[in-house]
Amino acid sequence: MRTETLDNGLRVLLDPRPDSPVTGIAVHYDVGFRSEPEGRTGFAHLFEHLMFQGSENVARGEHFRHVQASGGTANAATHHDHTDYHQLVPPAALERVLFLEADRMRALRISAENLRTQVAVVQEEIRLQVTNRPYGGFPWTVLPGVLYETFPNAHNGYGDLRELERATVAECEAFFAAHYTPANAVLTISGPLDPDHALTLVHRHFGDIPAHPAAPRPRLAEPPPRGERRGEHRDPHAPLPAVALGYRMPDPAAELGDYLAHMVLARLLAGGDDARLRRRLVHDGTVTSVRASCGFFGPLQARDPDTFLLVAHHPPTTDPEAVPSAVDEELDRLAATGPHPRELSHATARASTALCRSYDEPLTRTRHAGTFALLHGSPNLVTDLPTLLTQVTPESVAHAAKTLRSAGRAVLTLVPGGSPFGLPAPDCRRGRP
Repeated sequence: MRTETLDNGLRVLLDPRPDSPVTGIAVHYDVGFRSEPEGRTGFAHLFEHLMFQGSENVARGEHFRHVQASGGTANAATHHDHTDYHQLVPPAALERVLFLEADRMRALRISAENLRTQVAVVQEEIRLQVTNRPYGGFPWTVLPGVLYETFPNAHNGYGDLRELERATVAECEAFFAAHYTPANAVLTISGPLDPDHALTLVHRHFGDIPAHPAAPRPRLAEPPPRGERRGEHRDPHAPLPAVALGYRMPDPAAELGDYLAHMVLARLLAGGDDARLRRRLVHDGTVTSVRASCGFFGPLQARDPDTFLLVAHHPPTTDPEAVPSAVDEELDRLAATGPHPRELSHATARASTALCRSYDEPLTRTRHAGTFALLHGSPNLVTDLPTLLTQVTPESVAHAAKTLRSAGRAVLTLVPGGSPFGLPAPDCRRGRP
């Protein structure tokens, strides 16, 4: 990969893939849920929508039309620490997409009509995806409020409908000026490209965007919980109870080896039909499903602090305490003896294979390279991760299991029933030890 930084601060990542039939283009901005100010929850996601409402030379809705007319696709996503705008197009459409992305980075058009329309769209999305959907947003909208203390880490990233309604054009313009600057962004191009030609196009379209400093990143550091924290979430649409366990994880930037051991640990616990918790809980009917993962949106998709997650759905006849008890026992076994070498070999091989398959997909590779560059300064993780996972040792997995203690975790139980008109955040009741 080749990296360049323009005079205005825009970081450019060029990833030549001669055999790829398509080109992926992504712009990652260093702003996400955790960048939102108090009283304005949901702003980061709202802005994801506003970015498609027109700019100086592109009318509302034309971004999608231009990309689709080229035979490509476009979309965007908001995460804890970043928002990315991505396209997958035929190679000949590269300059067209660069023009579209540069135009909205330079001069986004924010009007009262656009804002009013997109607030309504976001509110409807929240109703469809969260409040009127079984298990909507569970557990990522509610578990952070149990595990974390500070506003950036704990609040619901979808936001409060009432706060979204109070958003003004002036506030949106200030948010854009603070976060959507060249110095706060990474542009990634992956595909059958000539790096020199691609860089010439980048300079042509992005080079004259004025430089100005981005807002400081929010302070995310907070001490781990000193005891187990408990919460309850009522879901009027859920057919079965569920339980989610959240643990703090190592810093992915400073302790990558320990973070990778947690990725392997998640696979050992619930990553396949022969995984420990599946054999123990699913095969005997204690739970109907169980999964484990690093991060609410996948591994290495957030800065520190990040969350190790276990989620299980179970029949009403199952004691909810059976899940954390089984998790504790399996973690104790792994902490004491580590995984069997053959068990570890299977887990790392499957994890590595899954990553290789994932990064063969052009858009996933483009987006993850940009994410790794922005959050961790390591875009080459898209090529290095499969090998690094195979180097995880039994000792490092045992150490990872030893760090996941009940005294520092959050346990969130989902109870079917309750008001169908409640919002996710007020439904979560947190208890302290």
